[in-house]
Amino acid sequence: MSNDIVVPAHSVLDQPMNDLLSERYLSYALSTIMQRSLPDVRDGMKPVHRRLLFAMSQLQLRPDTSPKKCARVVGDVIGKFHPHGDQAVYDAMVRLAQDFAVRYPLVDGQGNFGNIDGDNAAAMRYTEARLTDVALLLLEGIDEDAVDFRPTYDGDSLEPVVLPANFPNLLANGSSGIAVGMATNIPPHNVAELCAAMEMMLARDVAVADLMDVVQGPDFPTGGVVVDDRATMLSAYETGRGSFRVRARWAREDLKQGQYQIVVTEIPYQVQKARLVEKIAELIQNRKLPMLEDVRDESAEDVRLVLIPKSRNIDPNLLMEALFRHTDLESRFSLNMNVLDGGLLPKVMDLKEVLRAFLDHRQVVLQRRSAHRLEKVLHRLEILDGYLIVYLNIDEVIRIVREEDHPKEALIRTFGLTDVQAEAVLNMRLRSLRKLEEMEIRQEHDKLSAERDALEALLASETRQWAEIKKQIGALKKMFGPDTPLGGRRTTFSEAPKMLDSVDLSEAMIEKEPVTVVLSSKGWIRAMKGHGLNAKDFKYKDGDRERFVFEAQTTDKLLLFATNGRMFTVGCDKLPSGRGFGEPVRLMIDLPNDTDITALEIYQEGTRFLLASDEGRGFIAKAEDLFAQTKSGRQALNVDGKAEAAFCVRVHAHDDMVAVVGKNRKLLVFALDEMPEMGRGKGVILQKYKDGGLSDVKTFRGEEGLRFRYGSGERVLDDLTGWLGKRAQAGKMPPNGFPRNNRFE
Repeated sequence: MSNDIVVPAHSVLDQPMNDLLSERYLSYALSTIMQRSLPDVRDGMKPVHRRLLFAMSQLQLRPDTSPKKCARVVGDVIGKFHPHGDQAVYDAMVRLAQDFAVRYPLVDGQGNFGNIDGDNAAAMRYTEARLTDVALLLLEGIDEDAVDFRPTYDGDSLEPVVLPANFPNLLANGSSGIAVGMATNIPPHNVAELCAAMEMMLARDVAVADLMDVVQGPDFPTGGVVVDDRATMLSAYETGRGSFRVRARWAREDLKQGQYQIVVTEIPYQVQKARLVEKIAELIQNRKLPMLEDVRDESAEDVRLVLIPKSRNIDPNLLMEALFRHTDLESRFSLNMNVLDGGLLPKVMDLKEVLRAFLDHRQVVLQRRSAHRLEKVLHRLEILDGYLIVYLNIDEVIRIVREEDHPKEALIRTFGLTDVQAEAVLNMRLRSLRKLEEMEIRQEHDKLSAERDALEALLASETRQWAEIKKQIGALKKMFGPDTPLGGRRTTFSEAPKMLDSVDLSEAMIEKEPVTVVLSSKGWIRAMKGHGLNAKDFKYKDGDRERFVFEAQTTDKLLLFATNGRMFTVGCDKLPSGRGFGEPVRLMIDLPNDTDITALEIYQEGTRFLLASDEGRGFIAKAEDLFAQTKSGRQALNVDGKAEAAFCVRVHAHDDMVAVVGKNRKLLVFALDEMPEMGRGKGVILQKYKDGGLSDVKTFRGEEGLRFRYGSGERVLDDLTGWLGKRAQAGKMPPNGFPRNNRFE
């Protein structure tokens, strides 16, 4: 017996493999695009959703009837219309019932249909469902020849190609899907705003920018705050592609003793709450959010996430910025309005095109329903005309029915009735042959005649059709107004937040507390908690006294300037506490024994300082150029030899003059503009000396005059004429009363 396999000749394809693969992959791609992933622009539905609603309508699962088991619905769908897995169909049905997944639910679910934490729904044998009022709007007119029907996959019955859709479902509930080589992602919107936009389109020719005056942006079922600006959203709606930044809604709740907590009441769309809480807890455990102490989920029917800061001094705005950056409390929702135009052609549409496609579909539905109703009315009028003839000749009709062998043909021949009229007369009941019934028939005939005239006028006039569509849209807008259960906007809008860099966020992670920094004359430094302390609160070692005392925050950085021209940086959070006398500053920085600290300032980016040596040379430097990352500091001012003094003076925003006084007691005032701005170096000559050097330097605002210590008070030198000159001049003797130590303060 031979083992050769005989292959019939007709089953062998003599075709290149590339062509075979291309054809079959193209068929698969088209099937995926049209039958699974992309929604129809007219009703906003994919085939599985459309078949679900149609199957439920055939089961009479209306809002006013009892629900049926979901397993029954799913069985009908996969048995009659959708030959796919039952779990995929049930998952699609579950999503239509979740009020946190769709803005306007189409299925009224009874039982466990999942939750915002990400828990799955119960099995379909346990849950029940029926249609919602919104779903009925989508099905309105399905039995009135409003749309085309096509054979199902087995040819046993028919299914709708598209739903009549008296509801803008595509934009109202959104859609998402991934096909072969393309995808769609459309966020939900507010129906009342969409109706207002369509009314605007029916009134005049508008652009997408005009539509955005009423369609503010997405309206997610879970609320949240969109933080994109109008220009960004307009670009997305004009091109059909873009994205929206959505943030959680939060508020600060004050507690006792100045403590507070942050409560999150709304989270971004499609974010699982349980996974979000786990992520925040994980970041706390890994010390990625050191400013956050704890997170608690106190949610019941609503969302309530409680965030506990580590300190009451932490800025809640910066804390939330850090959370927005590291967690899904801020997410991006992509916009890709890729839909099937007419159910056949994939196309990326802008906002106006989507609304126009819906309006055009509504016009077609209106025409078909009106034509269908007109046909019914004409048929009924034809029958009523026959009835009226009967009542005028009742005796002859009775005779024909009793005596003629073929009464139908006799009635047609005698009274000129149509076949339909004759059949209706023969089917009349005897009790209908009374006078009252004749009156009712005449009333019905008059009513239907008026309706016939209205329908014929409607079908003959496109203006009347658009007026009727506008009326329908107005009714829909009222149905979903702000006072209705599903009305009102849930998602709000805010200005784009300020972009914070890593420095801002790192500062937010440090507990911010008020401190008073004290540096003694012998170089002992400390940070005492609080502001507004009294002089009696400061204690020093024997023979020591205060030198610098000023208020700061634990997040501040200190700039220390030494007589050798080096600038050091120390964080306030690194300073010793104020319980004792502090610690020598030399333990924190590499300060040589023969040098001393002559200036202590708080570092602020953008601040400028005037640096000068006692030999009378100096320049202007920015704080950023003086910031030192190492313990050894930064050589800012080059000093020749052993310097006895060096000066670092903060230049305030409106300062425009410089005053210098030498050890020779000569005072010189010149413009600040004459000072160069440098990063480091010796600088330029400030004042000319024969002997000695610089004793003190000060910047000030010329309009306010030069202030200096005068006895136990202060004196203002308004007239600077005698001492005003150019940089590097010698200057003149100061006015009477100028301090003998040649210092301004």
